[in-house]
Amino acid sequence: MNDQARAGRPRRAPKPHRRPKKDPVRILAFEALRAVDERDAYANLVLPPLLRKAREAEDFDTRDAALATELVYGTLRRQGTYDAIIAACVDRPLREVDPPVLDVLGLGAHQLLGTRIPSHAAVSATVELARVVLGDGRAKFVNAVLRRIARDDLDTWIERVAPAYEKDAEQHLAIVHSHPRWIVSALWDALGGGRAGIEDLLEADNERPEVTLVARPGRSTPEELLVAVGEDSGLPGRWSPYAVRLAEGGEPGALEAVREGRAGVQDEGSQLVALALANAPLDGPDSRWLDGCAGPGGKAALLAALAAGRGAALLAAEKQPHRAGLVAKALAGNPGPYQVVTADGTRPPWQPGGFDRVLMDVPCTGLGALRRRPEARWRRRPADLEGFAPLQRSLLREALRAVRVGGVVGYATCSPHLAETRVVVDDVLRGRGGTPVEAEWIDARPLLPGVPALGDGPDIQLWPHLHGTDAMYLALLRRTA
Repeated sequence: MNDQARAGRPRRAPKPHRRPKKDPVRILAFEALRAVDERDAYANLVLPPLLRKAREAEDFDTRDAALATELVYGTLRRQGTYDAIIAACVDRPLREVDPPVLDVLGLGAHQLLGTRIPSHAAVSATVELARVVLGDGRAKFVNAVLRRIARDDLDTWIERVAPAYEKDAEQHLAIVHSHPRWIVSALWDALGGGRAGIEDLLEADNERPEVTLVARPGRSTPEELLVAVGEDSGLPGRWSPYAVRLAEGGEPGALEAVREGRAGVQDEGSQLVALALANAPLDGPDSRWLDGCAGPGGKAALLAALAAGRGAALLAAEKQPHRAGLVAKALAGNPGPYQVVTADGTRPPWQPGGFDRVLMDVPCTGLGALRRRPEARWRRRPADLEGFAPLQRSLLREALRAVRVGGVVGYATCSPHLAETRVVVDDVLRGRGGTPVEAEWIDARPLLPGVPALGDGPDIQLWPHLHGTDAMYLALLRRTA
């Protein structure tokens, strides 16, 4: 068309600028992901107040809350897989893409590949989100990337971006199951066995965990909790006699026993650790118990209740003052004698040999709770093990000094990594890096009757895919001199 013809053609009116439509569900999910990335926050702590605020401010119902929760946790759990797919759809390294843009792309990828949301709706809603939180320019980039992702399903993408298992097994599993390669390797070493076991474990890490309650003995019963939640919403625990499992969507805070502190939220693996220590055979007095790393108070509350039933007293120690406050809150109302102190278990204020039972649930990488804190897998580094190692050994040594001859120490950690479990215990007993401690292993397996697949002993390793619990580790030791 020549210029003269163009000049005679009526001009189209410019399209009016359309303000992006705000979607409260996806905006909330984006805000949660940004808090996790920018502040190293944990989603399980960030999300509840965001949901409460949304309910108070606007028409935000239960279905909205469920979708927001799925978007946040699904994006975090599958981040490694989605990053590999996104990387195949952009023309630059992911480190050069702004983190807020990556969060939006992750949310979009999860809707496209991990939910039943129709592709056109997933792309449209995510692009609208990008317009609101990123601006029109970057929204165009988001739109282009998501349209590339939408061309194939998840299985097709994985075939494209993951190496074959036979060529590089660890990297294959890392991409398929969305775990850093070093964690795949560490879990595989701890678990042993072939491909089926490690795949089952990694899959379990990506499943939404059940909410489990504990009925604190002498203060509540599982029967009371089951009646309170209703037969359609609660099931008895698998292994712990004090556990009740909630159906999806159950609200622990709505239960009177939980509000009053007579019951609490506690993973069944955590309950089993406390029960095994409490049930360990003991000669002589059994009147003084110690929880040397008590925060935030779940195990301490169960131990205090068990101790009260035997006329024993619990001393709960926690180094961080705010966590000591949480312990005090968890123990409030316990019928038996107890005391909560702010104290460092590596420099204890108590006299050596003064306790009959000691639990030392040491700080660790938390690799056993990746179901509950999926962001931890992307936050942790192999170097973190070196940082925890001296502390873990020091705490175990002090625990063995704190217990009397003939008394029992439980060394526990929410990590199956061998460097945080059996290696620590072996080093302390053999005197590596410190003075040898005279103690012997106790076979902990008979103390958890009915719990299968506890390994060769004498220590215990629980697993998400075998027991439905966090991957808790426990070694029981008796001081001999």
